Amino acid sequence: MAATDHLVIFDTTLRDGEQSPGATMNKNEKLRIAKVLEKLRVDVIEAGFAIASQGDFEAVKAIAETIKDSTVCSLARALDKDIDRAAEAIRPADSGRIHTFIATSPIHMKHKLQMEPDQVVEQAIRAVKRARSHTDDVEFSCEDAGRSELDFLCRIIEAAIDAGARTINIPDTVGYAIPEQFAETIRQLLNRIPNADKAIFSVHCHNDLGLAVANSLAAVTSGARQVECTINGLGERAGNASLEEIVMAVRTRQDLFNIDTRIDTQHIVPASRLVSTITGFPVQPNKAIVGANAFAHESGIHQDGVLKHRETYEIMRAQDVGWHTNSLVLGKHSGRNAFRTRLLELGIQFDTESELNEAFTRFKALADLKHEIFDEDLQAIASDTRQKDEEGRYGLVCMQVCSETGVVPKAHLTLTMDGKEHTVEAEGSGPVDATFKAIESLVDSGCNLQLYSVNNITSGTDAQGEVTVRLERGGRIVNGVGSDTDIIIASAKAYIEALNLIARGGIRQHPQVADV
Repeated sequence: MAATDHLVIFDTTLRDGEQSPGATMNKNEKLRIAKVLEKLRVDVIEAGFAIASQGDFEAVKAIAETIKDSTVCSLARALDKDIDRAAEAIRPADSGRIHTFIATSPIHMKHKLQMEPDQVVEQAIRAVKRARSHTDDVEFSCEDAGRSELDFLCRIIEAAIDAGARTINIPDTVGYAIPEQFAETIRQLLNRIPNADKAIFSVHCHNDLGLAVANSLAAVTSGARQVECTINGLGERAGNASLEEIVMAVRTRQDLFNIDTRIDTQHIVPASRLVSTITGFPVQPNKAIVGANAFAHESGIHQDGVLKHRETYEIMRAQDVGWHTNSLVLGKHSGRNAFRTRLLELGIQFDTESELNEAFTRFKALADLKHEIFDEDLQAIASDTRQKDEEGRYGLVCMQVCSETGVVPKAHLTLTMDGKEHTVEAEGSGPVDATFKAIESLVDSGCNLQLYSVNNITSGTDAQGEVTVRLERGGRIVNGVGSDTDIIIASAKAYIEALNLIARGGIRQHPQVADV
């Protein structure tokens, strides 16, 4: 196995994480997250799947032009067109990687690729060599390695390393593996492949059985030296291994792991909040490391123990992962320069002065409603400002909602559609229902509401509410997010944002669709 002095953290929030239903991000949102990942000191940022769409290509290229301290990677199937497109996207990067893959399990080779094993090996060699013609940093993945035959894995990996791959990834693509068995697979590969010492072995585990983190850590104990993971465990189906859990498990249990990561853990919680805000996927309160209850103690016995000696019930310090380090930020008397400075510290930078002015106006309006403005509020303001700045077919001008005991709730809204104002109203079973029905009376979207979720951005009754609305139409799923101190207004914003995402359309190629 190639030497490395640390456990390489390969973050795929912007690629695999974006494959969560409704989690699609635009270029600016991806850039914001990439900057935070760089601040986290992530080794490799998988910025996207360049050939998926023009938007994906532009996002990967923009990240490659911006990020200086992390390697920027693009995924590519084992196809010439994919590899060349990925190479073009990462070309501006100070450090760029092409990550190419092909399926290796019998079920995938037979039913998806419709190829014989010999053909798959030939295709893999061709892909790695073509990628190496563009960059020295090439990663090769055996898709569905968790269900692949060990002898065939040894054969194709040896050939890929000979062709020039310097990182070999063993994905548990469908979350099928069990920790002890997966650890043994990694151990066998390292022992049986003659040229294994010329590559870093990596794992990419999915969470279908809730074992992604356990499988990844088991692989590390067997010699894997790169873990592919995402912020908050975001990813398609049940998600991926969670970056924060991998990093803190390795750091907390140095008695078992003889290697550590380079991650600056104080940025973990801010990164988690940003990804949650942008994608509209709330973090559950009991989520390890970044959940609201992760360092909360309700039991009297636990509280007493923590007060006497923290280590009685806490194995990590909350401030080490970013809790409580940025509590109070700004107030109503804070000026524009202080506002801009704090945004920059959070990795938020606007492209124009008009955007900054708009965000500052929103900040002042919020400060009149809330005594204390927290980082989470600033992130919500930034997202709200960018949503407004992007052209959308629909917009909210003003609204009035009546909700009274014994009276059917009614919503009266003024909306813009294609630049023209329209006034609509409707009744509903509640104020939110009435609001959504009023909007639909104008747009008649034909969408199905799959999720309506409300979360408080900070604590207190004056907190902003963050609403997530998930809509589905024709198999396409989008998440709209809106925030406001008034939950009904936040709900309207979220619904309208989701409608605008549906209206924009756009077709993206999925990386696991066979095209060989």
